[in-house]
Amino acid sequence: MSALEPQSINWQMTSNRRAHNTHNFYDQELILRRGQAFNFLLSLNRNLSSGERLGFIASTGPNASESAKTKAVFPLSNSGSGGGWSAQLVSSQDKVLTISILTPANAPIGLYTLNLQIFSHGKEFTLKLGTFILLFNPWLQADSVFMSNRAEREEYVQEDAGIIYVGSANRIGMMGWNFGQFEEGILNISLAVLDHSLNFRRDPATDVARRSDPKYVGRVLSAMINGNDDNGVISGNWSGDYSGGRDPRNWNGSVEILKAWKSSGFRPVRFGQCWVFAGTFNTVLRSLGIPARVITNFNSAHDTDRNLSVDVYYDPMGNPLDKGRDSVWNFHVWNEAWFVRTDLGPSYNGWQVLDATPQERSQGVFQCGPASVFGVREGDVDKDFDMPFVFAEVNADRITWIYDAYTGTQKQSSSDSRSVGKYISTKAVGSSSRVDVTEKYKYPEGSSQERQVFGKALGKLKPRASFGATSAGSVESEEQTPSISGTFKVAGILEVGREVNLALLLKNLTDDVKMVSVNMTAWTIVYNGTLIHEVWKDSVTISLDPKEEKRHPVKISYAQYEKYLKADNMIRTTAVCQVTDEPEVVVERDVILDNPTLTLEVLDEVRVQKPVHVQMLFSNPLDEPVKNCVLLVEGSGLLLGSLKIDVPALRPKERSRVRFEILPTRSGTKQLLADFSCDKFPAIKAMLSIDVAE
Repeated sequence: MSALEPQSINWQMTSNRRAHNTHNFYDQELILRRGQAFNFLLSLNRNLSSGERLGFIASTGPNASESAKTKAVFPLSNSGSGGGWSAQLVSSQDKVLTISILTPANAPIGLYTLNLQIFSHGKEFTLKLGTFILLFNPWLQADSVFMSNRAEREEYVQEDAGIIYVGSANRIGMMGWNFGQFEEGILNISLAVLDHSLNFRRDPATDVARRSDPKYVGRVLSAMINGNDDNGVISGNWSGDYSGGRDPRNWNGSVEILKAWKSSGFRPVRFGQCWVFAGTFNTVLRSLGIPARVITNFNSAHDTDRNLSVDVYYDPMGNPLDKGRDSVWNFHVWNEAWFVRTDLGPSYNGWQVLDATPQERSQGVFQCGPASVFGVREGDVDKDFDMPFVFAEVNADRITWIYDAYTGTQKQSSSDSRSVGKYISTKAVGSSSRVDVTEKYKYPEGSSQERQVFGKALGKLKPRASFGATSAGSVESEEQTPSISGTFKVAGILEVGREVNLALLLKNLTDDVKMVSVNMTAWTIVYNGTLIHEVWKDSVTISLDPKEEKRHPVKISYAQYEKYLKADNMIRTTAVCQVTDEPEVVVERDVILDNPTLTLEVLDEVRVQKPVHVQMLFSNPLDEPVKNCVLLVEGSGLLLGSLKIDVPALRPKERSRVRFEILPTRSGTKQLLADFSCDKFPAIKAMLSIDVAE
């Protein structure tokens, strides 16, 4: 009798991928989800005789072993088995076996090799059948990433485009982002991110074995998306000088970044800021099957010393100072991933904060999370992972100090427990609207529960700390009620290229006449508060009658700020107001200037595999020419890769019209993203939803 051997194998790619919800991947590989059976056809050269049987070996990673659960050896049987790996003979017809393999719901994810064992009359042969990729399974109740709501699964696992909120608490803006987790090569790059981690390099076998746990995978990825310790994916830069790389505002999505990381031989891509880390992290999480979303926190505290207060400094002339390591960012973007917390208990299940922006080291590495959102709301800062930092981001008290460099003294000007952690936002399920999730992170601001949780958290971090103690220690703090109040009001349109018109409103809160000396400055900044350049200053003395309110105009010309404005379009205005023998009152406002509009319009009907013409319209609003104009276009399902178009220079007030072609490959609603940059406007964004017919 001839030796028993396989002739061919049919992986039934289409039906398996549809059943496993992996049919969206452009890669032509067998991509499966754990805990769910897959079928294939095995053709043999002859039927099995009585002394013959078949078995399988599935393995992942180097030095795979059964003890680490990275290798499984299991027989082909006539009935399924519970729990571990099993293979069942579904039918046998004309030397063709239909086989169903079931993987465990807690198997490590990653690339597997499947070998066939042939036991024939006392001899054993092993042959490689092929490879498959195993992912997390949010459709399966037994999986730790299970998400029961179908609409949420569609959004948080299958949606390949999104919206990220940016700007400031008083001016929330948005930008589109192309996640593109199903684009060709992205899943393999996501797995390569895990294979380049410090943990894998130190102990590959243990690292691969731990990839069954979304907590572990999420934490490793939070370290790997930034390039700080480990040649991770993106290099951060908040200096305002992005030479040698790309301005973080110019990216339209993750696909280009992940591909650039791979093609450079896995060197960090330059440059990113928080939403770039979060957008890219979201792509990798969704590609691996972990439900994930992008979260923006406005007035986000960066507390470096775990005392739940953030110290902000000014000099008496009204200049913001780069003193101390604490800061409040206009906004900060992180991720939430959805999984159970077997380590903490069921009430901590659900959304977990993961943050890849390199802000503080955790266990020696720039990584952050997973921190349970429920745990943050309850003030459980003693639970894993990085809870004090995340709690402070949304809850820290903001303490304002006046620092006098001549005398070397500082005094507290005010303390504010309400300004940090505002309008915590994410894109809605199934639509482009903004959802506010602040109440998931904290009790209502100023409520007794909120202060109680803050006290509980402070007590856990500093058991002997007196409640309300400040971080600067024994510095004179005279919390006497100020006799005046002030705010900056916007007076007119805020647009790049126009004069910025504000008014300082000062109000006398007492029944006495008050003389107020006011020192004002305006600086261009990066969104995290990095100071770029002073662009305006003024000093005045204002007399206020009892209960009187006065307006003092502030005018900053385009010529003053033009050279120093960054892609953030942010200007920080400050007034230090002094009444003799009283503490200074600091008035601050960050204003954001609007870019001119970039318009995208589709010129043909849109169908799959039919070229479509799109037109971009842009008018130069300035009285001077703009040059070095580049248009970057991206959109998963609408074009492969990205387009880069050099746009001719524009004369003053000239209108530009650029046409380009896209080729849709997928039906449904798709998002087209454009970024227009030139010497006067570093990053103008546009997005367009396009319905693609079959």
